[in-house]
Amino acid sequence: MHGKLKKLIALAVSAGLVAMSLVMPAHAAEKTIKVGAALPLTGPLSPEGNHQRNGYQMWADTVNAAGGIKAGGDTYKVEMVYVDYQSNTPRAVQSAERLITQDKVDFLFAPFGSGATKAVSAITEKYGVPLIAPNAASEQVYDQGFKYLFGVYSPNHTLTDPVVELITKQHPTVKKVAILSRNDLFPTAISDELQKSAKARGMDVVYYEKFAIGTVDYSAAFTKLRSTNPDWIFFAGYTNDLILARKQMAEQGVSGKLLTMVVGAAEVNFRNAVSADLVDGVTTFAWWDAAAGYQGKDIFGTPDRFAQLYQAKHNEYPGYPAAGSAACGVVLQLGIEKAGSVDKAKVRDAIASLDVMTFWGPIKFGPTGQISSLKPPMLQMQGGKVVVVHPAEIKRGDLRLGFK
Repeated sequence: MHGKLKKLIALAVSAGLVAMSLVMPAHAAEKTIKVGAALPLTGPLSPEGNHQRNGYQMWADTVNAAGGIKAGGDTYKVEMVYVDYQSNTPRAVQSAERLITQDKVDFLFAPFGSGATKAVSAITEKYGVPLIAPNAASEQVYDQGFKYLFGVYSPNHTLTDPVVELITKQHPTVKKVAILSRNDLFPTAISDELQKSAKARGMDVVYYEKFAIGTVDYSAAFTKLRSTNPDWIFFAGYTNDLILARKQMAEQGVSGKLLTMVVGAAEVNFRNAVSADLVDGVTTFAWWDAAAGYQGKDIFGTPDRFAQLYQAKHNEYPGYPAAGSAACGVVLQLGIEKAGSVDKAKVRDAIASLDVMTFWGPIKFGPTGQISSLKPPMLQMQGGKVVVVHPAEIKRGDLRLGFK
């Protein structure tokens, strides 16, 4: 009798569990948010694309390890879906549409650079999918009247104006500026802003030329540039451009009081490819550095914690491209949590109304969707280290003049 009773109880429990499984609400099962990203993982922009992927994935992995994103009583794990557009902008547009229509992603993170981001934003706007962008600072990206586009890089003048102001006050002998820019949306935009900032403060722009995408020989440009005897040389391109240009400058004896190279001069790819003596003294603009003392209310909390997690995984110091990419994830997560929903329109509205401190810094978006709350740092390579020389609140050293 005792054995029969145990069997009856077991059957009853089993039947009860089956019945419960049939009536349990769907939200009890684990849910997933799919986030797509078309990136240049091969081709000339691959160094930038891979750093971007590292940042996106760092956020996703950190969120999932912490249990996921909570919204409206549900918890969501993050699944990243990547497509390689091979450093070709038209392919980036095609990839973004594929991610939305075929892969059925819920949200998108942007490709690399202002040009590709501007192109892709037309697709995400058409489908009403929030697109969050790192590595896209040009205001021309955000002046399209789009509602679903957000960028974590502040406008270019927020970098050039303070730096030119600093140089004119601390180093008044720096008077003549030479600018050489890749003929691409962001490099041209930041170069134009530097020219405006310099002229507005009494500097003389003695040279301004653009080089074609894919240029590998800068000798003619450097010959002309050197003849103007500039104090400050400003070179705008991407990592592979910077590597070639810095080596060729040394070969041709181009020197001066100050050398600024954007984008990527603080990145490990640049510093590993160029000899230490040629790296030393190079300055670069940035939107973030691990030395910043922000106390954020996000999954990373502080720049230092993000840097530790990144170094543990990738065995390198994180630059602002990787950190900015992770910040896109932070923005999405905070938007979903604030909305209490994964509905695209509700998340869009929540992101637009954010006003919060994060490891990236204060995040608040202006009416065009571009961040309006950052104070970007200027960096200089000094003795093998990346040193913040501006702004005063987070500086770790003074700006030095002279380069070989």
